[in-house]
Amino acid sequence: QVQLVESGGGLVQAGGSLRLSCAASQRTFSTYVVAWFRQAPGKEPEIVTYVGWSGVSTYYADSVKGRFTISRDNAENTVYLQMNSLKPEDTAVYYCAADPRPRRYIPMRRDEYNYWGQGTQVTVST
Repeated sequence: QVQLVESGGGLVQAGGSLRLSCAASQRTFSTYVVAWFRQAPGKEPEIVTYVGWSGVSTYYADSVKGRFTISRDNAENTVYLQMNSLKPEDTAVYYCAADPRPRRYIPMRRDEYNYWGQGTQVTVST
């Protein structure tokens, strides 16, 4: 059972940056695909970004392209989300999700990820 712990959230002014971390409890995490989802108040959760096990395959939602970067350090069992040029509409609880199952496509749905972190709040003020 892999446990995921997110950190790095907080309050930042519009235009600022934050880096989120998702640390896993097991080394097998290096073979898992990982995504970041977010849920804003009153909205459905949405996938923000994804990274394959090797770090080569990535996906970004249109709303964050060019501003967010996902990366992973498999030696440290950690995935990072660098968020730049933050906007008030980025305010949400951000969740790290991981799954060990290999797929020929990028999993986009929440039910395609078996392991979840507890979430970290990101608040962007105007």
